[in-house]
Amino acid sequence: MKIVWLGHACFLFECDGYRLVTDPYSGVEGYPDPRISAHQVLCSHGHRDHAAVELVSLLPAAPSPFTIREIQTFHDDQHGALRGTNTVRVFSAGGKSAAHLGDLGHMLSPDQIDAIGPLDALLIPVGGFYTIDAKTAKQVCGALKPRLVIPMHYRHPPYGLPVIAPLDDFLALWPASEVHRLDGPGLDLNAPLSGVAVPRYCGGDAL
Repeated sequence: MKIVWLGHACFLFECDGYRLVTDPYSGVEGYPDPRISAHQVLCSHGHRDHAAVELVSLLPAAPSPFTIREIQTFHDDQHGALRGTNTVRVFSAGGKSAAHLGDLGHMLSPDQIDAIGPLDALLIPVGGFYTIDAKTAKQVCGALKPRLVIPMHYRHPPYGLPVIAPLDDFLALWPASEVHRLDGPGLDLNAPLSGVAVPRYCGGDAL
């Protein structure tokens, strides 16, 4: 399974030629709207910075190698009273599993942790304000114990929502030896990398 970061909380998952996009955005400060083709598009919730599905050009239908599990969570720490619900999805293909936490707004419960299960990669929001902050994100990582953590939904000027925190707040909670800044936007889960992987934003297009 290959994972490509398209900015903010948007990722392309690819396996055996099948392409799946989650959380395409529009109108996020600094980022151009992504333009991407895929066989399938999913959104963790209906807010515009996660649900600009019209920006994804759908490819002809094809058999999907992915199995997808959904875990219902909240966009805030008040059981959805502020921002509603949020869907966590676990994508499995090629013997690997990756969870996209969407705009998770609270610490996961023991039942939610069990439902997510073992992970090769965890895509987790770390910027706070609209989602969990760096400290809570680190606690979620400790609970889920993925092999690889991929932070998302943070500000890296000129990109990102102005009220959310920078990535360094989250990276400061990890030993420097466990943080890997990638040369490009993508990574292959078959590679033996572990710790925190920080993809490099290379624009909103993935051909």
